[in-house]
Amino acid sequence: MAKEITSRAEDYSQWYLDIVKKANLAENSAVRGCMVIKPYGFALWENMRDQLDRMFKETGHVNAYFPLFIPKSFLSREAEHVEGFAKECAVITHHRLMADPNGKGLVVDPEAKLEEELIVRPTSETIIWDTYRNWINSYRDLPLLINQWANVVRWEMRTRLFLRTAEFLWQEGHTAHATKEEAMEETLRILDIYTTFAEEYMAMPVIKGIKTPNERFAGADETFCIEAMMQDGKALQAGTSHFLGQNFAKAFDVTFLNENNQQELVWATSWGVSTRLIGGLIMTHSDDNGLVLPPKLAPTQVVIVPVPKPAGPIDEASAKIMKALKDRGITCKYDMDMKNRPGFKFAEHEMHGIPVRLAIGQRDLDNNQVEVARRDTGEKTSVPLDGVADYVQQLLGDIQNNLFQKAKTFQEQKTTRIDSFNDFKDLLDTESPGFISAHWDGTTETELEIKEQTKATIRCIPLDGEAEEGTCILTGKPSARRVLFAKAY
Repeated sequence: MAKEITSRAEDYSQWYLDIVKKANLAENSAVRGCMVIKPYGFALWENMRDQLDRMFKETGHVNAYFPLFIPKSFLSREAEHVEGFAKECAVITHHRLMADPNGKGLVVDPEAKLEEELIVRPTSETIIWDTYRNWINSYRDLPLLINQWANVVRWEMRTRLFLRTAEFLWQEGHTAHATKEEAMEETLRILDIYTTFAEEYMAMPVIKGIKTPNERFAGADETFCIEAMMQDGKALQAGTSHFLGQNFAKAFDVTFLNENNQQELVWATSWGVSTRLIGGLIMTHSDDNGLVLPPKLAPTQVVIVPVPKPAGPIDEASAKIMKALKDRGITCKYDMDMKNRPGFKFAEHEMHGIPVRLAIGQRDLDNNQVEVARRDTGEKTSVPLDGVADYVQQLLGDIQNNLFQKAKTFQEQKTTRIDSFNDFKDLLDTESPGFISAHWDGTTETELEIKEQTKATIRCIPLDGEAEEGTCILTGKPSARRVLFAKAY
């Protein structure tokens, strides 16, 4: 029997948690706010990580690793940066434990207090720019294009698996450039990489945009982002790319000798995506039967289930199919489980979001065919044995495209142009409000007032948006263009 999960209509939040748990992606750990990523969830992350890593390296980036611990004084050097992260920092004050004199286990040794407290990495700009000062001397050392795969800690009080945890995995790129123009080109190049990855691999359509000053990354001159729409009508920030200007170069005295033998400050960028993308993947595609995965990222793209159980001729036919699939670069497995009936196994593979399931029994062999089921639509068809590998290869492409088009249609349906604040509030009070395209007067005061009244935030100013004169939905003051509002994760 299938493992039951809460339906999206009944309780979307619980539906999400049910899928994370029952698809064996992750679970809560003994440490409050932290998660254990299980093997299946980590295999999914590895596929995402490896593809992004290839895309970074194709554009000239290399990987490095920097310390987990950051001296507290480093964060203090860039005023906006420290203000932005101060409330989320985990702080190390001592370096040793000792036996409790009262015999009650271990206690912190009061004699082991650090001279300077260390911050557990919330992000690495400060430690990296302190290092770059030693690496950069002249224009010949630039550009410096470095990425790091790591974990970070941000002391979140309200957590949800993958979407927001105290510790999470991510990549963070940190680049140094000789000119403002090169740094801005890099910022937008990475934004395009994130967009391509989200849409072509995750099958998750996104809106590219720029953040308002209030939503900008602490210490950045500009923050660019990709925003996705989840099935419950809430937005998810799926990636950010920051133009840091010369702020960190000033804070850490990173200069270079230019071609005219003059000292200049370096220009910088930083950018990152995290395991939050797994949460976005779940909420973009999955259904009430479990996880739905795009074929390009699925740990297993095809599963073959013998009916009713493995047997000589069925094993032989399945082995030939598997070889033909693997020769085409398709990941597959043969379900050798003897303990459970086919119906149970079908439900298990459906819960895990495997894109294609092949069922093969003696009757299928007699008819020289195999049953092919696709996870995205549930459709089944019989395909000749000799042509099944070519058919599946085409089908995987069709599934990938169908998932994207379905999500794209949903995103478009969930984007509404509104010009009245009453209509704005009414839509946000509905169960699934989506993106709202509306005018804003450009002030942080108005942005915060709208958030206070409705819990909606400006997700971005779309890069493809056109100039359009109008009036702010709240104040009635002039506005030069529309921005995207939404409730968000």
